[in-house]
Amino acid sequence: MVSGLRADQAARRFPHHNDQGQWSAQLLQACHNARGKETAQRLYGGTREYHLQRRYGVGEKEFQEILAEQGGVCAICRGADPQHLDHDHRTGWVRGILCFNCNGGLGQFRDSPMRLARAITYLRGTTWQRALIHPGVYQMCSPTRGRPPSRRS
Repeated sequence: MVSGLRADQAARRFPHHNDQGQWSAQLLQACHNARGKETAQRLYGGTREYHLQRRYGVGEKEFQEILAEQGGVCAICRGADPQHLDHDHRTGWVRGILCFNCNGGLGQFRDSPMRLARAITYLRGTTWQRALIHPGVYQMCSPTRGRPPSRRS
């Protein structure tokens, strides 16, 4: 029998079992997941609140306060509706709220300021830039490295 449910309740919610009357691991997992969601809802008001409290020590209220301090936008790109709480992986301290792309970008650079600085240097050195050579006349300046833009692009 599934823990916490009478046999008739379990049969209605999870009608499949093997010939010996035993529940499969898949069905037990489904019951476990359902009970976990019910507990998170009852104790924390939802799974998001539970996740924020458990992982970062802040609740939805604190999340909204941080977001308001940032003007309701991503702390890096200023994009609307950021939903990811950023934290320092070494200390666990919350740094701000980011959009999906900025949060993932920091993760890809492993939160390393040195790696980010190298990436900025790389971009600046390989990006073609317009230089004003006469009022209204621009010339594309060749970067220190890289190839000229393709005629097809």
